[in-house]
Amino acid sequence: MATAATTDIKWWAGGKSPFNVEYGKLMMWYFLMSDAFTFGAFLISYGTIRFSQNYWPDPNHVFNALPFAGHANLPLAFVSLMTFILIISSVTMVLAVHAGHHMDRKGVIKWMSWTIVGGFAFLACQAWEWTHLITGHHAVLIDGQIQEIGTTVSHNPWGPLVPGVLHDGEAVYKTGPVAFGGYFFGITGFHGFHVFSGVMINIIMLVMTINGAFDKRGHYQMIEKAGLYWHFVDLVWVFVFLCFYLI
Repeated sequence: MATAATTDIKWWAGGKSPFNVEYGKLMMWYFLMSDAFTFGAFLISYGTIRFSQNYWPDPNHVFNALPFAGHANLPLAFVSLMTFILIISSVTMVLAVHAGHHMDRKGVIKWMSWTIVGGFAFLACQAWEWTHLITGHHAVLIDGQIQEIGTTVSHNPWGPLVPGVLHDGEAVYKTGPVAFGGYFFGITGFHGFHVFSGVMINIIMLVMTINGAFDKRGHYQMIEKAGLYWHFVDLVWVFVFLCFYLI
């Protein structure tokens, strides 16, 4: 009885792979591309609603607080600190990937640890900013009555100034477009979820590095893939920062 010979199937018979890149890294690029479309859709929707309104809150007025600075007027100081923290964490991630390329286990551990610290610091800053906006007390004229409200998805105290009206020595404003809070908390929260996910991924990579998993494999490609995700999160923040805080 004849025995059938088994042969290996080569799905790509050319001399060079189509993308010349490792499979896992290619899939990460596909994922980041789809995620970029999601963020892009959110920001385009935000821009459409914003420029269809006759009035929109001034970011220099909304984002002018700084922890432990009292009532000092410091426009965009805190969000600039948040941006600086995220950029520095991206630098430490680059250094971690560089150490991985040289099979430097101690270097990967050091720089991944600092990247994780930067991620947690950014999340802490965002938590403070959200708390400050939600629990804030701003005098707003609603139905002829002055009320003190914070910024939520259903209330926006950052409207036009009411001329000649003061409350406890401070200016009184009308309510602003409700969409402001919904878009701000929705988009920054979505980005914050990505930062949190990135921190969790980096912690897993750090534990695997400490346990010597990548030394056994002979490469640190997983660190590079985690780095791609982290850099994407940093890049998205640039557009969020531009749309919400600068324009």
